Amino acid sequence: MTGPSTTGGHVDVDVIRDVAVLTLDRPGKLNALDVATRLRLAELIRGHGAGDTVRGIVLTGRGRAFSAGEDLTQVPTTESEVHRAFESFHDITRAILATRIPVVAAVNGLAVGGASEITLSCDARIGTPATEYFQPENARGLTISNATSLLLPRLVGNNAMRMVLASPRISADEALRIGLLDEVVEADGLVDRAIGTVHAWTPEGGTTALHLALLRPLAAEVEAAFAREDAAAHESWTSGLLTAGVAGFWNARETTT
Repeated sequence: MTGPSTTGGHVDVDVIRDVAVLTLDRPGKLNALDVATRLRLAELIRGHGAGDTVRGIVLTGRGRAFSAGEDLTQVPTTESEVHRAFESFHDITRAILATRIPVVAAVNGLAVGGASEITLSCDARIGTPATEYFQPENARGLTISNATSLLLPRLVGNNAMRMVLASPRISADEALRIGLLDEVVEADGLVDRAIGTVHAWTPEGGTTALHLALLRPLAAEVEAAFAREDAAAHESWTSGLLTAGVAGFWNARETTT
């Protein structure tokens, strides 16, 4: 069951060779994710996730970025808004992990913060030479979300600590080496390769849905990660670190422009 349809959001939907391709479409803002877009993305994933009409889902972005992450022009100003912001990210992870079909991230460029975290819950991540991961939260008074505290170490092991605390830019080559990406292809073949992966993983008469449920993390583990991340976000807010960190980000932007 899905909730009422949301309005707004910057997500285009195409069905290509029986695969739903969901494209973040706000290239002028590097596909930054406002709350409406996050709600819409979760809704679309749920709408296709039963596998009644498509064989799989591909997530990608338009332009030179997959997504710059949370839209900091709409930074939360109250604790309830902080909770809503985190919950809207968490719900995308819930939606992906509940599907009965493969979800593949076609990471076409820069993937920052919450957007890079969305890809962690996908069943595969395919990039291009321009793909770059970046987790800037630690220096901005923000904290990780999307069950990243569970999913990132699951993918990259001890590299998770370095990625979050030091916030290095992770190139496509390094992402492939540490297991953050599964494959790197040329940009003009990215979505086609992601669709091909869905086809390869969904043979006629196969047991794909059963294996996805076996290989993905347990819902209880994911919800426990959400609870830990919500508690960290609450502490960041009440301590003033979040407000100061975002203000510092904008001050730095103004200084360099």
